[in-house]
Amino acid sequence: MLSKNTITRIVVSLAAIPLIVLTCYAGGIYFLALMLLIAFLSFHEFAGITGKKNFFVNVVPGFFAVGAIILNFYFKFSGFAELALAILLIILTGELFRNRQSAIANLGSTFLGVFYIGMAIGSAVAVREFFPQDGPFYNQGGYIIISMLATIWICDSAAFFIGSAYGKHKLFPRVSPKKSWEGAVSGFIFSIISMAAFKEILLEQLSWTDAVVIGVIVGILGQAGDLVESLLKRDGGVKDSSVLIPGHGGFFDRFDSFLFTAPAVYLYLYITRLL
Repeated sequence: MLSKNTITRIVVSLAAIPLIVLTCYAGGIYFLALMLLIAFLSFHEFAGITGKKNFFVNVVPGFFAVGAIILNFYFKFSGFAELALAILLIILTGELFRNRQSAIANLGSTFLGVFYIGMAIGSAVAVREFFPQDGPFYNQGGYIIISMLATIWICDSAAFFIGSAYGKHKLFPRVSPKKSWEGAVSGFIFSIISMAAFKEILLEQLSWTDAVVIGVIVGILGQAGDLVESLLKRDGGVKDSSVLIPGHGGFFDRFDSFLFTAPAVYLYLYITRLL
């Protein structure tokens, strides 16, 4: 019989998945709004984790900085170097007006959260908007995002179930004692298979090489993203980043793998399309 928590997870997933898929398909301002929401909530949760270590993120300028980075990926109103310089000056100056424990720790935590979450979510926006809005292949960006999210879920599921059944060799016991190499390799294999299937079904503008490379990215960096977030939570002494999503934890928990894969996929598409 399913536990109450499992039932809650299923109900929330059934409600959220269609909304996410539709937003990815629609793209434009709708997807941008969803990504901003995920970024702001993830940044807030990240600040809560660092607060457990008495490292205090400067939240207000941090929100503005995260938003500016993501909006810049969409509207391209500034060069990244100029934007990063402005963020640097604002956050450094802002710390002058605070008196909370270590200034160095506060600044380091703020910059980490801003660029970790801002650049990752901004990259997701760039992937969604990779094909011109007025072109015939605009929806391909949405299909890539949908395929990435589904492949991350398949990778996680394969790693969990196969690792639970056959895992004997610990992957990173210091970070996540239950994860095994057997599970990680299984997740990696299923990631490539999944992206190959999505290539056949949805991704007509990607080559088979593209599909395999993105599968490799998800299979490796998706799992690395999960481990990095586990490392941060373990250091902060928390099990979940928040309880905002019933049965799932927080937004930082749910999108930790996506935060690692989106920048790598964007860089791959950007570099290969320039060659």
